[in-house]
Amino acid sequence: MDPSKGSFSVLDYMIFAFMLIFSAGIGLYYRFTGGRQKTNKEYFLADKNMPITPVAFSLMASFMSAITLLGVASENYMYGTQFLIINVSYIIGTPIAAFIFLPVFFQMQATSAFEYLEKRFNRETRLLASCVFILQMALYMSIVLYAPALTLSAVTGLPKWISVISIGIVCTFYCTVGGIKAVLWTDLFQSLLMFSAIFAVIAKGTIDVGGFFQVWEIAERGERIQFFNFDPDPTIRHTVWTLAIGGVFLYTSIYGVNQAQVQRLLTVKSLRKSQIALFLNLPITILLSIGTSLAGIVVYANLANCDPLLRSDVTNVQSPDQILPYFVMASLSMIPGLPGLFVAGIFSGTLSTMSSAINSLAAVTVEDFFRPLCFRDISESRIACFTKVTAFSYGLLCIGLTVIVEKLGGVLQASLTIFNVVGGPMLGLFSLGMLCNRANAKGSMTGFLFALCLCFWIGFGSMLKSKKILSYHRSTDSCLSNDTILESENFQYNISIESLSKNWTIASVQNVTFVNKDSEYVLPLYKVSYMWYAGIGWSACIIVGLGVSLLFRKEQVNPVLLSPLAKFWNVNQGPLPEEVPMKECR
Repeated sequence: MDPSKGSFSVLDYMIFAFMLIFSAGIGLYYRFTGGRQKTNKEYFLADKNMPITPVAFSLMASFMSAITLLGVASENYMYGTQFLIINVSYIIGTPIAAFIFLPVFFQMQATSAFEYLEKRFNRETRLLASCVFILQMALYMSIVLYAPALTLSAVTGLPKWISVISIGIVCTFYCTVGGIKAVLWTDLFQSLLMFSAIFAVIAKGTIDVGGFFQVWEIAERGERIQFFNFDPDPTIRHTVWTLAIGGVFLYTSIYGVNQAQVQRLLTVKSLRKSQIALFLNLPITILLSIGTSLAGIVVYANLANCDPLLRSDVTNVQSPDQILPYFVMASLSMIPGLPGLFVAGIFSGTLSTMSSAINSLAAVTVEDFFRPLCFRDISESRIACFTKVTAFSYGLLCIGLTVIVEKLGGVLQASLTIFNVVGGPMLGLFSLGMLCNRANAKGSMTGFLFALCLCFWIGFGSMLKSKKILSYHRSTDSCLSNDTILESENFQYNISIESLSKNWTIASVQNVTFVNKDSEYVLPLYKVSYMWYAGIGWSACIIVGLGVSLLFRKEQVNPVLLSPLAKFWNVNQGPLPEEVPMKECR
């Protein structure tokens, strides 16, 4: 297959244009209706009048849009279905987020989740956590912007950085004019496009191979069907333990204490509705995860015999993250509208995810930094105007940060690494506040900083020292030329062809040769799977935070600031502390 044989039709462009116009129209509609985004309560919390359904879809779309479509598909294509086990962590993590962390945030009713840290500890802790969140989300936004730029580059041939700049400008405009209402409803729209795009790929790819059983047979022979790797070795990238247990810390850090998700959960009227939205998000997220994984397997069944990555000089596919768009143009372009639907799904996901991130970043910046210092006597309408300027500035910032994204590897692992490195310590900090009435400001700040430094050291150190992961059972046997020698930074190996059935073959690796760089010493911590980073960060924060807190005098804690689980534990251990006045945020 050669993607040059396929191109966008008029219908494809019309579908893509419709997505842009409709998304922008939602933003403009809420800009000129209702309260017209004149107050921060409407801009950030939608006046707490949102229905459950768009909130549930938004929870999924905020962090599983273009990254999921490209990253999970390429993960399954290259290495197999083991990553699907991460859905177990979603099932475990949802009730943790819904019943342990969410009730505290809902009781407090603050726009910024970090306001809790000031009331529980002190202002310095709040500002430190806010700064770390801003860094985390700015990096994540750059990945979300870069991923669809890869897609557009592979599909149309438009230079990648022209794609980054043009998409970024459109996203920044949309994010600035739309409040949280527009963000949530656009998330619902783009989620439907994402599902439509991914199931179109599955349907067409399955038909091309000859049916689902043929897809499964080819994938199984290619060793892509993997679910039960119970190896306890923590250095193995994906196992049942790393995904099902390590993933719980990642999932809870995102859906339990992340500002963008907490902010969405506070847009409904009651705690019960907020918890329903969180549980409704669970099957939606799992369905998209399974669908995208299946798409990767279907693409593998179609391309395993003529892998575009092994013929990058011919196909111009330089990264595994381009596999899915390559297949779309090579296989689906004969049906007008399907490539346009796929690209619309990618870009609508980017628009919505970026708007979600920018909205939450503006909320943190205004509520945690500017309002306490500068906005005491300024009208809400002027504050709202400043908020939109702040959102616009963050959009421009994320465009600039895409320069470093290419250095981070595949988009899926890069995004999960960022959330693991920051999410673990952040989850630990909020856990100390909500679950440990003995924790104090000095201990929590020390634990958070220690865990953060440890995770950054391990996470980004491993990126610099990591080797490319070997993907096997791929060949060029069905292509015009079969003579292929692969070279990578760490390996040089020859590809031989092994016939499987009829016209299907797979490649097996022979004569693996290690070059001198592989003999370089690598710190054992750098070898630990990136899926354990959040768990390491959480544990380090809890252990160090509690240890340091024990060295100082115990402080009284307002029970309102404790999780229901902590209250239950304290009731069984003894009487709750007397209620103390809530700290006023300066």
